[in-house]
Amino acid sequence: MVAGAARIRVTFQVDADGLLAVTAREQTVGVEASIVVKPSYGLSDDEIAGMLKDSMLHVRDDALRRALKESQTDAQRLIEAVRSAIDTDGELLSVEERSRIEHDVSNLQAALLGDNRRQIMLAMDDLEADTKDFAARRMDKSIRRAFSGRHINELDSEVAAARTGEHA
Repeated sequence: MVAGAARIRVTFQVDADGLLAVTAREQTVGVEASIVVKPSYGLSDDEIAGMLKDSMLHVRDDALRRALKESQTDAQRLIEAVRSAIDTDGELLSVEERSRIEHDVSNLQAALLGDNRRQIMLAMDDLEADTKDFAARRMDKSIRRAFSGRHINELDSEVAAARTGEHA
């Protein structure tokens, strides 16, 4: 799995006896693990209530922090994808386009140094907008390569076989 691609949902539950149950589930493949933590010293009802109240007070901050981390991960993934695309098909870019994209990547990297999610999202939007035509040219190149030297009748028979569930 690519770095940063894992989507893990972690659930924490504290029951009336002070037992903490933690479950982690990887969202894309469904692998799940769980553990129950039993305190050796025990927790009073007031301590448990305090922990729950504290978690409720910080739920907004936790959600904002999570959204920031997800945006940072998405931004890193976008930077890696753009760099890989340039390494593979950089000849499809004009000097001006390449310069603009490199500028956008630098701006996004600078945004990642801070903790302003809005700034990260805006920098990602700029990079995505400036790579849109490049992505289309890459797709055209792939399609041309896939269909190069093939006859239309051959493609028709493959499409017909795919529709009926057969393999040509």
